[in-house]
Amino acid sequence: MPKYIGAIDQGTTSSRFIVFDERGQIISSAQKEHAQIYPRPGWVEHDPEEILGNVFEVAGAALGRVNCSAQDLAAVGVTNQRETTLLWDRATGKPLCNAIVWMDTRTSELVHDYTRGFGQDRFRAKTGLPLATYFSGLKLLWIFRHVAGAREKAEAGEALFGTMDSWLAWHLTGRHVTDVTNASRTMLMDLRTCDWDEGMLEAFEIPRACLPKIASSSGDFGTITATPLAGAVLAGMVGDQQAALVGQNCFSPGEAKNTYGTGSFMLMNTGLEPVVSKAGLLTTLAYRFGDEKPRYALEGAIAITGALVQWLRDNFGLFEHAADIEVLAASVPDNGDVYIVPAFAGLFAPYWRDDARGVIAGLTRFATKAHVARAALEATAYQVRDVVEAMVADSGIALAALKTDGGMVGNALLMQFQADILGAEVVRPVVRETTALGAAYAAGLAVGYWRSVEDLRANWGVDRVFKPAMAEAVREGFYGRWKKAVERSFGWVEG
Repeated sequence: MPKYIGAIDQGTTSSRFIVFDERGQIISSAQKEHAQIYPRPGWVEHDPEEILGNVFEVAGAALGRVNCSAQDLAAVGVTNQRETTLLWDRATGKPLCNAIVWMDTRTSELVHDYTRGFGQDRFRAKTGLPLATYFSGLKLLWIFRHVAGAREKAEAGEALFGTMDSWLAWHLTGRHVTDVTNASRTMLMDLRTCDWDEGMLEAFEIPRACLPKIASSSGDFGTITATPLAGAVLAGMVGDQQAALVGQNCFSPGEAKNTYGTGSFMLMNTGLEPVVSKAGLLTTLAYRFGDEKPRYALEGAIAITGALVQWLRDNFGLFEHAADIEVLAASVPDNGDVYIVPAFAGLFAPYWRDDARGVIAGLTRFATKAHVARAALEATAYQVRDVVEAMVADSGIALAALKTDGGMVGNALLMQFQADILGAEVVRPVVRETTALGAAYAAGLAVGYWRSVEDLRANWGVDRVFKPAMAEAVREGFYGRWKKAVERSFGWVEG
């Protein structure tokens, strides 16, 4: 058996390749950012070919750092930003347009058209999702209506739709495929059958000829033919947040994790049955390993968390590096009564208000850039509490502890405030790159590198536990003012 498992982690701001050993430890990694393209307010695009080139580059770099090749990999897994949508030419492999990123809001008029007279939950019973700009189906419809020749090519099977997992799989193995977790984010898949739904395809005017095959998250997706991974088997495909659930070993109903990245995403495993949310959450596929029955999850999706830090860095120059925000925020004892609601693309769970826009509230002459920095970090923690409250309402399970991962969990100030505002322990694992780890686990299970989920559980370890230390009256006072600020963000966009 080859020594390692490789994972492609294709995220919103960068692509990485990570090499893991059988203990789930990182042996080598490489990362490269790609351009964020903003053609109009609310529009966000990526260049798919830039991303593809970056994936090959970081794979070669990561392998080179430990002097190994594709033959040293038992398998490769892919995890990806989920709802980001693209269409490419079957013959040339070239995209017909830039990828429309998950946070893009250009489909807001389509959302209004489909909700009129029916409401946001028109298709929730079948898809688990509310009508929102977030999901892929309406992004694809927008492409058909605005990119010349796209519909005709798709109907003829000459243009192929996919999220980033499908785009990568096509160029790695030549197969047009997606997995159940990514398919469940399109609004085109029936949650129970795990197949494309004819009613949804008809409603969104989507031709079946352009759609990928839906497969399990763990299985044989073909031998990779592209250098530097040529000869390795592609054996895992999982949407990024579900991959983090797998990487955090949340295999039992009631186990939950929160990933802090560009946005933040909390998932709770609900077992073999989909749970319909009444509190503004999403019902989604958690994972499906091989021929096993699919597992489901409740998800609270937050659009902007780490991206708020990036915005303060790039647009306002408050600090040079994202990590510098912790020192700046820690230079003041509290937020100075400043609250930031980062509704740059509306608000996702549990509000689902695409008419909301960003607000900075509570400003006085007393406020400094340190207070703004602290308010930015706290905005992440408040949004996570919003989701936790909804998850408790839907599941009836009180949160005892929250498993965390992602780029922001290295910020101890944020993690402590998160524990304080939740009134619950926040657990940071030893391996924080659980998104890539989950993709590696899915691939490794498919080829027998790991025998069962019990092998994976044995790999998980705790780095630090943050315990709540804030008085309840103080906690509820902060949270009450946050809720007031959220209300101020509503109704900015009319129509």
